[in-house]
Amino acid sequence: MKIAVYGASGMVGSRIVAEAVSRGHEVTGVTRSGGELPADVCAVQANAGDVASAKELAADSDALVAAIGPSRTGGDHQDYLDAVDNLIAAVQGTATRLVVVGGAGSLVVNGNRVVDSPNFPAEYKAESLTVSQALENLRASDVNWTMLSPALVIAPGERTGVFRLGQDEPIGEHISAEDYAVALINELEQPTHNKQRFTLGY
Repeated sequence: MKIAVYGASGMVGSRIVAEAVSRGHEVTGVTRSGGELPADVCAVQANAGDVASAKELAADSDALVAAIGPSRTGGDHQDYLDAVDNLIAAVQGTATRLVVVGGAGSLVVNGNRVVDSPNFPAEYKAESLTVSQALENLRASDVNWTMLSPALVIAPGERTGVFRLGQDEPIGEHISAEDYAVALINELEQPTHNKQRFTLGY
């Protein structure tokens, strides 16, 4: 499979790249900085908001993976929403799948989003609301999309390959970035959540 990963040098993106390569997939790593990537990855310097390069990658890939997110330290979150919308437009009319790395804030407990809980950490709220809006933009589109939301806490850790999957309600408290990557590549290899969001945790 040919997979293009935006945010390929990030905490989650780098692990998605490594997992995909380990399974023999042909991976293009897309970064804004053009930073170094593993030797067996085709490195492309581009931004997810760049129309021309996104269309080119969509035409030449089986899947686009958006391992990107809005700034946690301020800035204009519209840039992130525009980037996701650009990737939606890039895969429009193609067989290319769009998989977006989501957040836990849009998950739902007793009919209410996690981000709307009074106990939700204030420093993550703006970011989570923006990613929640991106999910709504995906749901309103007619492309073949999937969003994978992690457990409430995601951090570097161990690749166990053992976790639980869920739909819109949180599953467990934690997930390693390594196991998140396992679940995402599993989904690409054996699609079961087309035009859906799903989640995972321990």
